[in-house]
Amino acid sequence: MDAESQKNHLKAYGVTYWTLNKQLKVKWLLNYRGGSFLLPDIAEIQQECQIRGVSFEVISNSEAESILEHVSSPSQNMEAVVLEKAPKIAVYTPKGKLPWDDAVTMVLQYAEIPYETVYDEEVLNDGLLLFDWLHLHHEDFTGQYGKFYGTYRATSWYIQEKKDAEALASKLGYSKVSQEKLDVALKIRDYVVGGGFMFAMCSATDSFDIALSAEGVDICEPMFDGDGSDPGYQNKIDYSKTFAFRDFTLEQSPTVYEFSSIDMTRKRSMISRTTDYFTLMEFSAKWDPIPTMLCQNHTALVKGFMGQTTAFTRDEIKSNVLIMGENKSNGEAKYIHGIKGKGFFTFYGGHDPEDYQHRVGDAKTELDLHPTSPGYRLILNNVLFPAARKKKQKT
Repeated sequence: MDAESQKNHLKAYGVTYWTLNKQLKVKWLLNYRGGSFLLPDIAEIQQECQIRGVSFEVISNSEAESILEHVSSPSQNMEAVVLEKAPKIAVYTPKGKLPWDDAVTMVLQYAEIPYETVYDEEVLNDGLLLFDWLHLHHEDFTGQYGKFYGTYRATSWYIQEKKDAEALASKLGYSKVSQEKLDVALKIRDYVVGGGFMFAMCSATDSFDIALSAEGVDICEPMFDGDGSDPGYQNKIDYSKTFAFRDFTLEQSPTVYEFSSIDMTRKRSMISRTTDYFTLMEFSAKWDPIPTMLCQNHTALVKGFMGQTTAFTRDEIKSNVLIMGENKSNGEAKYIHGIKGKGFFTFYGGHDPEDYQHRVGDAKTELDLHPTSPGYRLILNNVLFPAARKKKQKT
């Protein structure tokens, strides 16, 4: 899985998932040649690699033992992690959304990793209990319709999406979308606390935490929910209820395309497209296999990309949350991970790792043109993570 010898990093994850689905175990060799996978030497697997265009090498048992010995050496920052079972994957996404509206569904389809879609009804009816891994589509859990009001309130798609959200909330017994979305966020919180793995990108990251922090507080203006917000609602925010963020200030104007001070999009005047990169942190593979797993890549320097929530203000991240990717010069974190109860969460800023500034109505990304994308590899690291035999994190 290094840069030189793998033609299609993304589909390699799909082959690994396919192998796990055959009830076969895989060893993930962390930090060995870009985080390589050691698969059983079976003709069917070789054929699958050839069909999908995935580069592979056949090695003898003695060569495999030599590699594993090298990886296990105390002098090497490497580790072999056993992947045991293909995780059952859910994508939280509105009905009718196209796969290319979301980077995760795109890369799952490209890598040929099966998933099911769920939305509010399934979540509220405890449907998440069937899944090991949940991705949150670019959702607004605050009930402010993505804060597209300022620019798009007169467009047909905005009017229709607002109408659909209100109809769904009413069907489920709620008078406000914000109340319904809060209950969805609370169910997702309980899923993670109970042992689930949640992965979120773009606005699903900060809007999820904001919704949790504003439980019992009306932060929505009349154009969103029909009545005024609570006076002085900023002072009623409870940061102890969030997963990742603290001490943030909410954006109170309904016409500003922003939720809060968590997002770095408007604080990036010193960063241009040509200089926009983030660095992956290095962890101890033997002592901290979880963040090491999530950071496996063939480069430590990854191209940045924008989104409604592009990156996270470093000073507003809780101290018990791991920063795994950052642009240090601008004080921003791009890729973070934490533990909540018995479960785990990863937040990844930005919309699409291969579409720098994705706008409403833009053409979809063709992943055939980006089969070795480091930014998309980070997503797939998270997909395979629940398959790993867990070891307790030391730091």
